[in-house]
Amino acid sequence: MIVGVGRDGDTTTGADIMSGTITEQQTGIEAGAGQGVPDPELKPLPVWFFAFEGAMGAAFDLYKAWDGAWMVLAGLGAVNVAVGLTVLRRRRKLLKALLKNSRTRKILFGLIGLRVALHVVLGAVGATVESAAGHLALGLVMSALTVGLLWFDQRVSFRALGLTPSGTAA
Repeated sequence: MIVGVGRDGDTTTGADIMSGTITEQQTGIEAGAGQGVPDPELKPLPVWFFAFEGAMGAAFDLYKAWDGAWMVLAGLGAVNVAVGLTVLRRRRKLLKALLKNSRTRKILFGLIGLRVALHVVLGAVGATVESAAGHLALGLVMSALTVGLLWFDQRVSFRALGLTPSGTAA
C-alpha cells in the first residue's frame, strides 16, 4: 500500500487515489491553477541572465581569438554564480526546472552539433576559421543563438503552463 503525506499533513493511500477521494486541498490544486491564471510568485528569468550562458556558448571562439579570454570567462562564471545565489535566489526552482527540461538538453546538444558540423563543413570547403575576427564573428553567432534559444525555451514553457498571457513578452 502506498501512503503519502499531503501539504497539510493529511495522509493519503493508493486506494484513496484510485477511488478519487483526494480533495483539491490534499493534492495542492487550488482554484484557478492551470487555467491560465499567472502565479505571482513565478516570474521568468530575465533575458540578461541568459547572456552568461551565451558567453559560455562562445567560450571556445573567444579563447581562440584571445589567449587571455579564459580569465574573463572565469570571472563571468563567478559573477553568474554570485547573481544566481543572490539576485535570482527566489527563482532557483525555475532555473533548476529549466536545466532539467528535455528541450534545454536538446538545445545544448544541438548547439554542440552545430559547432562541430560547421567546423567540418568549413574544413571540407577549405575555409577554416583561423583569424581572430573570424572566431569573434563565430562566437557572436553562437552567443546570440544560445541566448535566443534559451529565452525561447523559457517562453514556450511558460505559455504551455499558462503562466504568461499571450499578449505579454516573457
